[in-house]
Amino acid sequence: MTDYFAQHGFRVESAHDGRSGLARSLEGNFDLIILDVMLPVLDGFEVLRQLRKRLATPVIMLTARTAQPDRVAGLNAGADDYLPKPFGPEELLARMRAVLRRTAKGETAEPQMVEAGGVKLNPQTREVWSHDQPVEVTSIEFDILEILARAAGRTVSRDELAAVLYQRRATPYERSLDVHISHLRKKLEREDGPLIRTIRGVGYLFAPAMGGDA
Repeated sequence: MTDYFAQHGFRVESAHDGRSGLARSLEGNFDLIILDVMLPVLDGFEVLRQLRKRLATPVIMLTARTAQPDRVAGLNAGADDYLPKPFGPEELLARMRAVLRRTAKGETAEPQMVEAGGVKLNPQTREVWSHDQPVEVTSIEFDILEILARAAGRTVSRDELAAVLYQRRATPYERSLDVHISHLRKKLEREDGPLIRTIRGVGYLFAPAMGGDA
């Protein structure tokens, strides 16, 4: 693909996992990002959500996952186009040119509200409500809460959180994530138990309390 697009006037850089791809995208000044969904460390949907917080760079998602919910999820998260595998390079090139023409007008997708477990987040204003009551959070607390709420019901590893927040792996002795999680638990405290549970040796789970480690 790099050789093919070079013949058509494009300069291409590549990354092979979500963490390094996210970091490179934020460091560079790219006209277009081609993003695979199935990536190690961070999947393409999470990379896209993080990109959309900071960049308006157009994104085309590539994936073998052709089910309609995946296509809708990609477009709702801010993708400009979605191309299922297998595909021919000519088709991708045509879509790249079409996306670049459209986005030259500065069109951007509106961020979607996030709701889970009685908590609502507005990614545009970075406001948080718990059962319709406003909750004051710091910038990094908002980022952590948004990641966990979007993944509600799934354990998010410490490495995944660190990859999004710092574009690196979590270190064994790093306690900053635990401190931020502790603050969020207090701010979202419920009578039926914590919304954010610690899964020992793995990471964190956003879900109504059901017993177990916390």
